[in-house]
Amino acid sequence: TQSPNPSWTYGQKVDATPAGKDWLAGESAGWNVYNTAEMDKANIRKLLNSGIAPRPMTIVSTISEDGVENLASFSWFNTVTDYPPVISFGINRNPAGRLKDTTRNLKNGQGFAVNIISEAFIENANAAAVDAPPDVDEWTLSGLTKEKCVRLHSLTRQRKRFSMECELYKSIDITHPVTGEHTSTLILAHVKYFHVRKDMLTGRGAVDLIKFKPVGRVGDISYARVGDTYRMPVPLWAQEEGKIQEALKTLAST
Repeated sequence: TQSPNPSWTYGQKVDATPAGKDWLAGESAGWNVYNTAEMDKANIRKLLNSGIAPRPMTIVSTISEDGVENLASFSWFNTVTDYPPVISFGINRNPAGRLKDTTRNLKNGQGFAVNIISEAFIENANAAAVDAPPDVDEWTLSGLTKEKCVRLHSLTRQRKRFSMECELYKSIDITHPVTGEHTSTLILAHVKYFHVRKDMLTGRGAVDLIKFKPVGRVGDISYARVGDTYRMPVPLWAQEEGKIQEALKTLAST
């Protein structure tokens, strides 16, 4: 579909449309400014979780050195770069301050699978987030179906519409700059293989979001579905220079 304001021109202010005016009207309520050094952990997490949204959801399958398989879902997740293909996700320590099973397993060199969550199995994926002991089989608990990976040892991935076989690129321990407390671990994962269901691809070779129906996290225990999408090309100077220069002259004379 069309973008929200398809008639937009260079330099046009936000209040040029009714929707923009409504958006700016809220500024009359003023702002809250929070100093993170004076906030508790719960409120910092609340603002990050709800303010940086939507965040894509993923479920990561790993295997321990003893052969115990583990599933865990994450929403502190996104892409980093396409060459080499690297993705990232953050893993907080558990409430007792110990490393989570996923963090330990990721570092054992056996590889892991990162699977994007679609709406059809969000409940299954949510079940894998339970804080179960290491010997509990999250695969059975979740009802998700395993598929063998191409090359990453004995690892299995979830039979999903879009999944990635990965190897650890780098792990970075995040410590509090004041207290020195090790609070979480940032995982950078090198994608070795993509698994994409054929019916999910468009004629251009991209994933069709309407068929894919990926799930986003939007704060506390709230999730979002992908609704209408719209296409909006990034401006290219070679094509837009004339319009831009004309707009700048007009703005300079007003």
